[in-house]
Amino acid sequence: MHFLKQYVINFTGLKDGLHNYEFSVADKLLRHYNFDDFNNCRIDVKMNLVKKPNLLELSFFSKGVINLNCFVSNEPFDYSQNSQMDLVVKFGNELNNDNHELLILPKGSYQIDISQQLYEMIVLSLPLKITHPGIDDGTLKSETLERLKKFGLKNNNISKTDPRWDKLKDLI
Repeated sequence: MHFLKQYVINFTGLKDGLHNYEFSVADKLLRHYNFDDFNNCRIDVKMNLVKKPNLLELSFFSKGVINLNCFVSNEPFDYSQNSQMDLVVKFGNELNNDNHELLILPKGSYQIDISQQLYEMIVLSLPLKITHPGIDDGTLKSETLERLKKFGLKNNNISKTDPRWDKLKDLI
């Protein structure tokens, strides 16, 4: 059995109304989509599917832990992941998944594979700059961080304001 089959929902036999599903997302799904910027993950996803006569409404809620490496110190840490996503599935002449909030399936479809939507929801919930929480509060002690401090990096190296705009404040 291919592991992606657990993310396929057969909706033709379902009655109209609310249906609940639960999934566990592991490393295998993220690696399947060539995302390797993590060490491991344990994420639970709850999905509410509302079936209507001409469309499906899907609501995803995920919560879990992803072990990531810090971009500054390369130290691993557990990142608490929470995210939510809504998706409307309609039926048309051909498959169209250009919009992240609307999926159009060909008429006559009887199932939907939500693995890509789960992958995108999880990856897009990660911050752009991944920093170890110990860097921000000054509790992280590592050889890499000590070397960076020698070259002028401070614990709070991220300025709250852009220095280029500070001169404009003097005009007020």
